[in-house]
Amino acid sequence: MGIEDIKTVAVIGAGTMGHGIAELAALAGYDVNLRDINEELVQKGYQQIEWSLNKLAEKGTITPEKAQAALQRVKTFVDLKEAVQNADFVIEAAPEILKLKKELFSEVDGYAPPHAILATNTSSLSITEISEATKRPDKVVGMHFFNPPVKMALVEVIKGKHTSEETMQTTVELAQKMGKTPIRVEKDVFGFIVNRVLVGPFMFESAWIASRGEATIQEIDSRMKYYEGFPMGPFELQDLTGIDIGYYLMKEAGMPIPPLIEEKVKANELGRKTGKGFYNYQNGGADYPREAGEAFDPLPIYALMVNEACHLLEQEVTKPEDIDLAVQLGAGFPEGILRRADRIGLDKLLNKLEELYEKHGDERYRPAELLKQMVQEGRTGEQAGRGFYSYEKTKGKREYQTLLVEVDEKGIGWITLNRPHRLNAINSEMREELPAALQELAENDAVRVIVIQGAGEKAFSAGADITEFAGGKPYQFAELGEFFSAPQQCPKPVIAAIDGYALGGGLELALACDFRIASRRSEVGQPEIHLGLIPGGGGTQRLARLIGPARAKELVMLGERIPAQQAYEWGILNKVVDDDQFEEEVRAFAEKLAAGPPIAIRLAKRLIDWGSESPLEAALFMEREAFGLLFSTEDMVEGTTAFLMKRKPEFKGK
Repeated sequence: MGIEDIKTVAVIGAGTMGHGIAELAALAGYDVNLRDINEELVQKGYQQIEWSLNKLAEKGTITPEKAQAALQRVKTFVDLKEAVQNADFVIEAAPEILKLKKELFSEVDGYAPPHAILATNTSSLSITEISEATKRPDKVVGMHFFNPPVKMALVEVIKGKHTSEETMQTTVELAQKMGKTPIRVEKDVFGFIVNRVLVGPFMFESAWIASRGEATIQEIDSRMKYYEGFPMGPFELQDLTGIDIGYYLMKEAGMPIPPLIEEKVKANELGRKTGKGFYNYQNGGADYPREAGEAFDPLPIYALMVNEACHLLEQEVTKPEDIDLAVQLGAGFPEGILRRADRIGLDKLLNKLEELYEKHGDERYRPAELLKQMVQEGRTGEQAGRGFYSYEKTKGKREYQTLLVEVDEKGIGWITLNRPHRLNAINSEMREELPAALQELAENDAVRVIVIQGAGEKAFSAGADITEFAGGKPYQFAELGEFFSAPQQCPKPVIAAIDGYALGGGLELALACDFRIASRRSEVGQPEIHLGLIPGGGGTQRLARLIGPARAKELVMLGERIPAQQAYEWGILNKVVDDDQFEEEVRAFAEKLAAGPPIAIRLAKRLIDWGSESPLEAALFMEREAFGLLFSTEDMVEGTTAFLMKRKPEFKGK
């Protein structure tokens, strides 16, 4: 069965995950049958969908009409047979109990049409075992959404022992239709990708370290959040998700449990939901100062995470880039764990594992064969030029980690800020790479115009990656000038294509470009004041010159976001276009610029930029000099000849 055959999606379970998945399916245009074991539960789920859709409409993410249409596609059921008898695709979102899921799948198998695909939203249970409870194991697949489904971008699509390729591909395409990023998990292994790397190595290894008295809970959380850039420390994260969730997950897999976690589960101190876990939420909650983590060495945690990732690669479960994307989208890692491993050095990670294995003897510390092989071959990471990724520069072209750089046949150079999992937040690597990418395109004679855009559908750039602020030194902030002046210093015209948020440093980057085109749904602003800061990349100066001091002060001092139409009326944007016409309009504008005379356009950019900062007489003199210079170009001859012959000029930039 192909994606085009899916008309009705049944979701079994109307809890947090179930109603979120049902909402996504309805927004994707499918008829949805939402089912739970009693009327109260299913109506509660339906009401949550209604509330969420209304919130999306209030924020302008979708229109009120689209919200209403999606809600009308959702029908509620208590009877399981009625819920699935006309379904083309069934997604089960019941509690994580293998016996329950097997019984449920056996029952659904008897009621659903023979062509229907049956998917489980399990986060760790065996797809193969669940599929063997049915008479259609080839049509059973894992479809692991992350909580909350409406917000989280990742879906792991897991292949059981019997799952057909057709079932896998259809499930991948359905996830894409729901607006998600699917990552294929090619083998049915414990924890799939994200939980395999997250639960044992990140959460539980931290608890082992604390249980052994090598560091405190606060020291570990502080280090991982403030210095390593994770959204929160491993203990605060367990309090959020529920300490018992990871406990039962690891228990089911037969893994040893750290004493610290055993104690919390026995005391029913399970985190926020019980009011107390590793932190007391009736008395301030998670509170750990930045300085607490300064001396803690996180290398053991990284070593365990990388070792598990290596096991996944050895078993051919997935690819390095998919592991990295999965942990960023599904767990909020600041960068891919294998990319970070390359930065740390694989030899250092291997040495730490060998040290831990010799000291404690626990099997989880035994280094993966792949890791040992890579170190033996000298593939130790970024410094060596090769690790999980290649860092060897190809002749004339550089590999970028935070950007995508392309040149099309129309002479347009496209730079995509490629950190969609962080709303394309500007980190230290991007600050180093963007000026280099602009320089590369400036030196490419085939490029006439450059477009900077953001990956994903949410942001051009939401600003600086504030997880880096904690370890920042004053001189590093003084060096921001090169990054934020790079588009303006580039000799070729640069367009900022804004679709979504352009906030803080994201807006400052756009202000340094020559043109700013935005979709109607976009919002811009300088929210730094809410962090006790001011714009540091030119926001106070470029805004004041562009829209005047009064408007600039309003944006900077209030820190409020304004919609694209208002930004256009204030003079921040050159153009606002309808959302569905955005890409087409940006391309058309860029192609029009690219068709112009390159030398004249470059001179015009310089004269306008420099002249606005010079005395009028000096600026006029520069203009006359440039005007005269252009008379010696072949482009001028081509332009005048084409005009006289009433044909379109073909400028060569000579």
